[in-house]
Amino acid sequence: MQAALSPAYVLHSRPYRDSSALVDLLSLHHGVQRVVWRGARGQRKGLAPQAFIPLLVGLAGRAELKTLTQAEVAGAYRPLQGQALFSGLYLNELLIRLMPPGDPSALIFAAYQHALEQLAGPALLEPVLRQFEWQLLEVMGYGFSLTEDALGQPVSADQQYVWHAERGLLPIAQLTSAATGLPGAGLLAMAAADWAQPQALRTAKLLMRQALAVHLGDRPLVSRQLFSIPGTASIGDKL
Repeated sequence: MQAALSPAYVLHSRPYRDSSALVDLLSLHHGVQRVVWRGARGQRKGLAPQAFIPLLVGLAGRAELKTLTQAEVAGAYRPLQGQALFSGLYLNELLIRLMPPGDPSALIFAAYQHALEQLAGPALLEPVLRQFEWQLLEVMGYGFSLTEDALGQPVSADQQYVWHAERGLLPIAQLTSAATGLPGAGLLAMAAADWAQPQALRTAKLLMRQALAVHLGDRPLVSRQLFSIPGTASIGDKL
């Protein structure tokens, strides 16, 4: 009996052997899963692995590296272009680098789908990226309060804070060394997803870069390096 097909997206693909590809998928039922996509680069007619296209896939095998047995487009979609395309590549790399292989999350799958829909539309890019980063950290168990500091006190709009990897947000006054402050007003606006607040996006970017760096390690994100290409600097400032 054939296993049921699972909704999925291609995150990354690279050549494998003569005509196949090693493909990293985000699957609703399998999480981030690396598979062998046979004939992906051959002359036969069929679907090739492409990012940001909703798919239904069938997988086989009990080993960590599975084999794709079936793939079909699951519905209509709008292609990503320009800065939205680079933003999508950034989200894909975050998922590959941060999500444990084979650990499905319906929340992350839904958040990714929603982010792609927003990137393909008229939405501002930065709020989409910041919200997805925050959802990813929360689902992985690395979230922390944006409205209460590590001392159990409500975050104050007039106070400056610093983020500590093991404790969360600490008031600047509690620190013995200088640090780049995160304004309380920006943190509260981020918590409320009030991106029209002037300090919200700047605060969210600084905070997410610090929080993600702990889990990404020293190896730089390839998607960020792409933004050193002439003409792409403006989107690089958003990541």
